[in-house]
Amino acid sequence: MTNPAITNPAITNPALTNAFEYAPAPESRSVVEIAPSYGLFIDGEFAEAADGKVFKTVSPSSEETLSEVAQAGAEDVDRAVKAARKAFGKWSALPGAERAKYLFRIARIIQERSRELAVLESLDNGKPIRESRDTDLPLVAAHFFYYAGWADKLKYAGYGDNPRPLGVAGQVIPWNFPLLMLAWKIAPALAAGNTVVLKPAETTPLSALFFADVCRQAGLPKGVVNIITGDGSTGAELVAHPGIDKVAFTGSTEVGKAIARTVAGTEKKVTLELGGKAANIVFDDAPIDQAVEGIVGGIFFNQGHVCCAGSRLLVQESIQDELLDALKRRMRTLRVGDPLDKNTDIGAINSAEQLARIRTLADAGEAEGAERWAPECELPTSGYWFAPTLFTGVTQAHRIAREEIFGPVLSVLTFRTPEEAVAKANNTPYGLSAGIWTEKGSRILWMASKLRAGVVWSNTFNKFDPASPFGGYKESGYGREGGRHGLEAYLDV
Repeated sequence: MTNPAITNPAITNPALTNAFEYAPAPESRSVVEIAPSYGLFIDGEFAEAADGKVFKTVSPSSEETLSEVAQAGAEDVDRAVKAARKAFGKWSALPGAERAKYLFRIARIIQERSRELAVLESLDNGKPIRESRDTDLPLVAAHFFYYAGWADKLKYAGYGDNPRPLGVAGQVIPWNFPLLMLAWKIAPALAAGNTVVLKPAETTPLSALFFADVCRQAGLPKGVVNIITGDGSTGAELVAHPGIDKVAFTGSTEVGKAIARTVAGTEKKVTLELGGKAANIVFDDAPIDQAVEGIVGGIFFNQGHVCCAGSRLLVQESIQDELLDALKRRMRTLRVGDPLDKNTDIGAINSAEQLARIRTLADAGEAEGAERWAPECELPTSGYWFAPTLFTGVTQAHRIAREEIFGPVLSVLTFRTPEEAVAKANNTPYGLSAGIWTEKGSRILWMASKLRAGVVWSNTFNKFDPASPFGGYKESGYGREGGRHGLEAYLDV
């Protein structure tokens, strides 16, 4: 009997091969229309780049070209910033309740068109349709709904009786959660009365360009949201532009440091949400099956393309063997393959460049003496793929324990005491997130107070809510996004 889970390709538990089969369940691509080319969205209209330059965006699961997109240069950035500045006066003067109406409309349109957006996100990004459909899109709409509620209540946010918007916000977002990071940036900015120039990542521009159409459908005034596409040079032009009052960036620590140097000495406000190397800490009294699900979700969700991914597993020495046996059994059931297949657990790596980095660091782990394990897996012949992988015998000196891999690679370390767990968890230049698995509430509270991480989850991982602030310490950046705290970055307080 042929198992579609293997031929279509996926990872499966050999012991279950004859027990049941999964038929492919692909989502139709026809629900979303992708134009052969896209311009820049400036002042409410799409226009070509001033110098006519373009680049191609490809689907990481098939390497097919999805569309041709305009490459914004310095002149285009200047036009977008001027359009945002022109729109700022009227937009900021609107009563908060009027701004809220636009945000509510945007949220409702996102809900109504969520199927289109989910398919588009999976095509352009490579993530499984189940994640874009069930996680990304509901959270995107939730953020716009949440900040719509704040738009007429800013004086009650704790930032003075008359908080004022900053002006024009220049926002640069990454490729791992293109639409969700857009919502994190744009929703609070508009609620506070700012206007926006946003640059999506060059490998995932399509959902941001789709959002431009959502803005038009919602009747958003021209120039309030401008979207310029391009590579890192476009982002650098935007950050350095003198007409920008606020810079918001999510991405690598290296680029974040460059941005900090660029804005140093200026009056621009900055928030940076950068890399991470989170510790997921499992104690001997933790519910093993529940912890395994949290570990899998913590590192293999979105192919490990998550800044707060639980990429370091710290397991108490006495249960290491039991936990690893259960974890390997679970990993054998993960299905890698077509992102549009509703059965898929792990989709494609976003780009050839990112795949090369993952391979380099995984090879370094082996070269430095860690033991590599991955379930048997037949990967597709086209596209960018990497099987879910774990390393045991890892020390704190290993590159895979210190550097952000940003892929489906888990490093396993052990500890004996809570104090040792804290010391190892904090032994990193990053400080974005952490997870604790134990039945003792007192231990959770003690650990959380000692961990140098912006977000600490207890007996769960990778849970988000628009009302909860998110951000890190050290090389994971500064500032907070989400919640009431996320408004502060867009207000003159």
